[in-house]
Parts: sequence; C-alpha cells; structure tokens
Amino acid sequence: MGLNAKYTGNESVFTARSLAKMALCIAFACVTAYISFPLPFTPGMVTALTLALGVMAFVLTPKQTFVALVVYVLMGAAGLPVFVGGTAGIAKLVGPTGGYIWAWIVVYPIISLLKGSKPRFWRYALLDIFIGIPITDIGGLLQMVAVMDITWQQGFFMAVLPYIPGDILKCLAAAYLGVRINKALER
Repeated sequence: MGLNAKYTGNESVFTARSLAKMALCIAFACVTAYISFPLPFTPGMVTALTLALGVMAFVLTPKQTFVALVVYVLMGAAGLPVFVGGTAGIAKLVGPTGGYIWAWIVVYPIISLLKGSKPRFWRYALLDIFIGIPITDIGGLLQMVAVMDITWQQGFFMAVLPYIPGDILKCLAAAYLGVRINKALER
C-alpha cells in the first residue's frame, strides 16, 4: 500500500510494521518471563510476564494479539525456555500451571478487542483487572485443581489469592505503558 492509499479491508493486517510490533511484544514477553520468583506453597510463580501480555493486548489488534500468543506458546512447547522462570515444554502446558497459559490465549485477544480506539489509562487498567485477572485465574485454578487433585478451596489459595495484589499492580503498569506506547506510535 502506498502512503496515500486507504485500507479497504482486503489488505493483510500483517504488514512489516505490525509484524515488527508483534515480534517486539513476543520478545518482551519472553524477557519478562524470567522476572519471576516462586512462592513456597504453590507450583505457580509471581512473574512480570503478565505485565508484558497486558501491554501486548493494548498495543496490538485482537488478531495480532492472538497470533503473537500462539507463536509464544508454540515457542515454549517446542522447548525454547520462554515460559515463566525460563521453563519450556509440553509438560508445562499440561502441568499444574498450564491453565494460566491456555487462559492467556483466550483473555488477551478479548482485552485487545474491548480496549477501544483511543488509548485510555483507566479503560485499559479496568479491562485488565476485571477481565484479565479473573479469566487467567480461572484457567489456572481449573488446571491446578484437576492436575494436582486438590479441593477448590486449596486451589483458590494456591492459584488465585496470593497473586491478586501483584496482578493489580501489573495491570496498572501495563495500562500506563500501553497508553504511552500507543501515543508514541501515533506520532
């Protein structure tokens, strides 16, 4: 498409610019996955990765977000150490914490879809807090309960409750970064 051409809907949404943004978002996710630490009472880890995934949803379109997340998961499934704490493999996807990963593929394209056309801090933050956290935690809870054969109450205390305060802070940080990046990209 030339500089003055208009998007008619027939062109690919995967331009060089959008592919570069997707690659940067995937790289950001891979790097932040290493910023993680374990909690002694759960197989889950506190991680900065969810901050990167929020930024991904705020910067990319829903389709781009979905594709970027699928690429990220395939990289980890293939053995590249890109999952939380530098882990990888199919075992991670079917293990106690794999439900979080599956939930991300669902929730972050939804957040991207609902983010609106103008960058707004509170809209971004509230979407991530009230849609991102619950859906991610439900995915984590379901798989942890099923794989570890624990009660729902035990699962709640292992898969959900300890992460809520940090997740809210990461949602606020992701919203701030998402607004700043989108405004920079508009120039």
